[in-house]
Amino acid sequence: MSLEQKINEDIKAAMLAKEKERLNALRAIKSAILLLKTEKGGNEEISEAAEMALLQKLVKQRKESAELYKSQNREDLYNEEMSQYEVIVQYLPQQMSEDEIRAAVAKIIADNNISSIKEMGKAMGVASKQLAGKADNKKISEIVKALLS
Repeated sequence: MSLEQKINEDIKAAMLAKEKERLNALRAIKSAILLLKTEKGGNEEISEAAEMALLQKLVKQRKESAELYKSQNREDLYNEEMSQYEVIVQYLPQQMSEDEIRAAVAKIIADNNISSIKEMGKAMGVASKQLAGKADNKKISEIVKALLS
């Protein structure tokens, strides 16, 4: 079952259960999927990698907005963003711990004979592809920098 089909099923379930916050988050995901499809020129199927990238983008947006609202003492908007964040995160694969990311990045660095910070781009390219959907690129970048410094 594709992400779009799963979202449609979950929208129906949320409507029947009258879960307003969950429904808003699911509709946001569906809207983003439809935008991505039309951007690609029609009713083409979206690859799983593109779906994961889309979900990560939505999660990142919610997290940044929530932090902004919290800093401005807008607790109502903060709670709404965090509620959507929690729903969207459920559709992402299990995220790796910092130790798992560190081990994977260390292996990538060793396998590709990367030795200096000048080659950080090379390490990031490989790591981003291998850990797509499982880890945040910002966290990967921090770990790559730390290991190469």
